[in-house]
Amino acid sequence: MKKSLWLICLTLFIVIAGCGGKTEEPTKTTEQSGEAAQQQEAPKELTKVKVVLDWTPNTNHTGLYVARDKGFFKEQGLDVEIVQPGEGGADMMVAAGNAEFGVSYQENITLGRTQNVPIVSLAAIIQHNTSGFASPVDKNIKSPKDFEGKTYGGWGSPNEEAMLQSLMETEKADVKKVNNVSIGSADYFTATKSNIDFAWIYYAWTGVEAELRKEPMNMIYLKDYSSKLDYYTPVLATSEKMIAEKPDLVRAFVKGAAEGYEFAIQKPDEAADILIKAEPDLNADLVKASQKWLSPRYQDDAAAWGVQKRDVWVNYADWMTEHKLLTGTFDPDKAFTNDFLPKQ
Repeated sequence: MKKSLWLICLTLFIVIAGCGGKTEEPTKTTEQSGEAAQQQEAPKELTKVKVVLDWTPNTNHTGLYVARDKGFFKEQGLDVEIVQPGEGGADMMVAAGNAEFGVSYQENITLGRTQNVPIVSLAAIIQHNTSGFASPVDKNIKSPKDFEGKTYGGWGSPNEEAMLQSLMETEKADVKKVNNVSIGSADYFTATKSNIDFAWIYYAWTGVEAELRKEPMNMIYLKDYSSKLDYYTPVLATSEKMIAEKPDLVRAFVKGAAEGYEFAIQKPDEAADILIKAEPDLNADLVKASQKWLSPRYQDDAAAWGVQKRDVWVNYADWMTEHKLLTGTFDPDKAFTNDFLPKQ
């Protein structure tokens, strides 16, 4: 009987529905609709991170500015602040946890690792070393042999004298015949107009500036005299703690940065405009010319931007050891990683 009653009720319901009965959705109140809209439109909360530069802003850093201002970091869920280094430098800020990421150099990280500074290179910003010893053409310094009897302007670090010695040894020249003078904060142009014959520069910035100023120079690249000196400078770095505790954040940052540098490779003029807008005190003509020179050198002959080779880390550490600049134990496999680069 219960089954018959149930069938009668079901039949009656179907008949009523078929006769034009229309079921309406409950009307949402204005308040309910507003809450739903806010939930749908509420932006995802971004994770704030800080990246500290190695020096004042320049075209080595363009990819970071592009990633920030084109939204590549934001797409990875990051709100990235770009800051300049304090007195301790980028490496110390990163190691101490005062910045999640930083721009460093292979030479700093190699030395730091032997002194228990827990920083790790994540990506090579430039694939080959673009630094070397530059001099005005009227100084007639065309090879390391010509350093003899000349005055070098530097910062007084043991690394500089070792570089000079390394290059001069290839031509059986005597580094003791070089007058080594500290120039403090003076730039190449100021120094070489006084008592300095040559200085160590990065061509992408100072060399290009010399071209714009129509002050021709002779350039002796380190990598042309020793494969061990074709090291990564600069690099993106982080701390061991970040890698251990926040690997997803590290991966997100590197992915955003890679997109920024790839954009700068493909669109140097537009990338330069982004850097100029972000840092209006920079010389716009220099940024444009420097970006044009540097963009094809970010990746160069590597399979992808940022890739680092173990041999490069081993060779440079060997060179430092040979010149008594490295006395502790160096483990290249802890100094760098390619694991956070985007998969190709």
